Amino acid sequence: MARAQDDRPDVVVIGAGAAGLACAADLAAAGLRVRLLEAEDTPGGRIRTDRVAGFTADRGFQVFNTSYPQVRHRLDLRTLRLRPFTPGVLVHTDGGRLRLADPTRRPRDGIGLLTGGQVKPRDLLAFGTLSAYSLLAPASRVRARPDATTRAALDAAGFSEDFVETFFRPFLSGVFLEDSLETSARFFHLVWRSMLRGTLCLPRDGIGAVPAQLAAGLPDGVLRTLSPVSGLTPGGVVVGGAELPARAVVVATGSAAAARLLPGLEPAAGRTVTTLYHAVERSPLPEPTLLVDARRRFLNTCVLTEVQPGYSRDGRSLVSTSVLGAPTPAEEAAVLTALAEAYGADTATWEPVHRVTVHNALPAMTPPMPLTRTTRCAPGRYVCGDHRATGSLQGAMASGARAAREVLADLKAPETS
Repeated sequence: MARAQDDRPDVVVIGAGAAGLACAADLAAAGLRVRLLEAEDTPGGRIRTDRVAGFTADRGFQVFNTSYPQVRHRLDLRTLRLRPFTPGVLVHTDGGRLRLADPTRRPRDGIGLLTGGQVKPRDLLAFGTLSAYSLLAPASRVRARPDATTRAALDAAGFSEDFVETFFRPFLSGVFLEDSLETSARFFHLVWRSMLRGTLCLPRDGIGAVPAQLAAGLPDGVLRTLSPVSGLTPGGVVVGGAELPARAVVVATGSAAAARLLPGLEPAAGRTVTTLYHAVERSPLPEPTLLVDARRRFLNTCVLTEVQPGYSRDGRSLVSTSVLGAPTPAEEAAVLTALAEAYGADTATWEPVHRVTVHNALPAMTPPMPLTRTTRCAPGRYVCGDHRATGSLQGAMASGARAAREVLADLKAPETS
């Protein structure tokens, strides 16, 4: 096999998603020669934005959480032009809408729920106690707790069955992409903590602006797009039919692709989600708030143009709705019926403008779940990504950072021995 004739990198990183971008940045900052190879024409992996029919439509429903440590460390939030969602959620129930707000930011809403008889005192107390623990307890304590399912954690916190079914199950279904509350309680507590500490936002130019900013911070020549890697060799990788030698290779792709490149690596089970985008002449909900369905006929829905008006070029509203799996045409029609009830609107006039199904959108994070683990899988071979940590932007970048640390430690080891 021919060998590539250009300058040889110390490390090849495969995949320019959040994990690969973070890993490549840290390795380059440490002085190594790095080549970041991306098969697509732009970086980002699953964090991408499409321009469709005059609308900005992210590749599946996306939110940006300002509390993530990796986000604060690596990104200039001001240049993203972030605009926030309401700190709370609306729940569509058979008896009407129920508004549940962050008790640390809108305590009056909690008092209103109690005095209005919409929530039992025990649930409001449990909600406040859970939120206080997640907000104030050291993250190390959360990580050290014995793991269980989220459902078991909610039962232990003292919530009633009615409150779990009305709020937690429909809301967390959209967060975890599963509706059985079988996700790790450790991950749940960290997610709840991040929501309380941060703000859920959208960038002005779509979620794709996040990896674009990360990529722009790399030294010239590090990132190579349209460069799919077909395999690994004992001394490097195969790209474009030629071997590119490297002292170390980091596989920062999705789980299935990583398993193909690294024989013996067990692929992680994943969750599939479909997001439907509809153009509407008039906003069916004049506020930037997430709406969920107590009957779980969809995961969540929102009017994206209430969060970021620039997502539409012609003044129409853009409604995003996510559902588990890949719905059939009949199931999609049933979702529109459910949306008509939830919004109190005639959805027959809504124009479908985009549909995105994302396979393996999140790893299945069932207990017991290790929140961090080594990226080493063989001498000179490393693997990172959200499937190796928590399924989030924070988890992906933290995994990439860990891979960089372990590569640096291993490459320097012979020099110091």
